Amino acid sequence: MDNDNPETFVVSSEREVTPEELDDELVDVIDSREVFDLIRSITDPEHPLTLEQLNVVSLQQVKVNDEENVADILFTPTIPHCTQATLIGLAIRVRLFRALPPRYKVSVQISPGTHELELAINKQLADKERVAAALENSHLLTVVDQCLQSCY
Repeated sequence: MDNDNPETFVVSSEREVTPEELDDELVDVIDSREVFDLIRSITDPEHPLTLEQLNVVSLQQVKVNDEENVADILFTPTIPHCTQATLIGLAIRVRLFRALPPRYKVSVQISPGTHELELAINKQLADKERVAAALENSHLLTVVDQCLQSCY
């Protein structure tokens, strides 16, 4: 375990769902808060805490442009040498891949200057073939699914 005693943070309140958002007849624009709500409850691979509780993800780190079908996510590992950073990024990518419409281009990156291997990990997370290969590994997929259990 990299960080035996991580600092925890106060989580934001749940977003109220409006009647318009529940109406299947209306076009629902996807915004940053909606995407943040999809990833905030992902469980950290090492701790029984969410990524939001650990301040790994925050609303300010999520940028969405629904017109251009783009979602850009930054995440901040709890320590600069976190060995689980790639796995966390992969869990975020998988969650959004499963939840967002296929028209979306999703980018998941480590916040600049917050990890020793930032460039290498960002390169892995941006490589669709590497991500697909990782998800073909049944053990890795099981770990990712465990992180995502709290999202459903």
